[in-house]
Amino acid sequence: MALTGRRKWLNEVIFGTDTPAGRNFDVFLIWAILVSVGLVLLASVERIAGRYGETLFALEWFFTALFTVEYFLRIYCAVERRRYIFSFYGIVDLLAILPSYLALVYTGASYLLVVRLLRVLRIFRVLKLVRYLRDANVLLRSFGLARRKILVFYASVLVMCVIFGALMFLVEGPGHGFTSIPKSVYWAIVTITTVGYGDISPHTVLGQAIASMTMLIGYSIIAVPTGIVTAELASELHQERSLRRCDNCSRAGHDRDAEYCKYCGYKLEDLHAEL
Repeated sequence: MALTGRRKWLNEVIFGTDTPAGRNFDVFLIWAILVSVGLVLLASVERIAGRYGETLFALEWFFTALFTVEYFLRIYCAVERRRYIFSFYGIVDLLAILPSYLALVYTGASYLLVVRLLRVLRIFRVLKLVRYLRDANVLLRSFGLARRKILVFYASVLVMCVIFGALMFLVEGPGHGFTSIPKSVYWAIVTITTVGYGDISPHTVLGQAIASMTMLIGYSIIAVPTGIVTAELASELHQERSLRRCDNCSRAGHDRDAEYCKYCGYKLEDLHAEL
């Protein structure tokens, strides 16, 4: 449906970045988001909240009202309203204002306003940094392709944690802090991930031997997820290079940022224009 009149003008300003008004609107919005999140961080500091609590509260509601009006204006001037409401940015825009209203019922919910930082992702679109988003998409696709291998890996790690946790519960017992199997599993997860909080530790020789084995296993498997994702990422990058061909010699294998063919020296077409 083609927009006309006021809706068309609002759409160009709110959703567009090609006009000075649209660009200025988005830049103002990004600054408003950063300031509002900064206020939430300050409000969590007891000394500052005690002294400037009323001012921070008033400013928080000012920005909430501002973002609420902006959200409904986006719905009003969107070409496809339903598509915007259920899009990634539409959901984030809604989440950016909900915590303030939830705080009227649940104390402390306003701290969830830090989710507004997700709206700053629009800076990539505003500053014409779309190529960075494409690079991010390559990484996301790599994670997507590796998800089954990663799930199998984490399932295996979870099984090991349950086994080691049960062993430690049996060997150490409640007297040394291992009061239940779930708490012992928590110890195993902390140990196998090499975090080592130190809130629970084995005291018997057998328990320390099991702990040593758990730590060594943790060090030996910690790089596995990285290797899985790296392999998929390398595959994605290779696929991208294979898709980019020289119009002169028809040979592929060029990097994303290459300007000339490495085989014949012919100037390559702009990859970003092709995508």
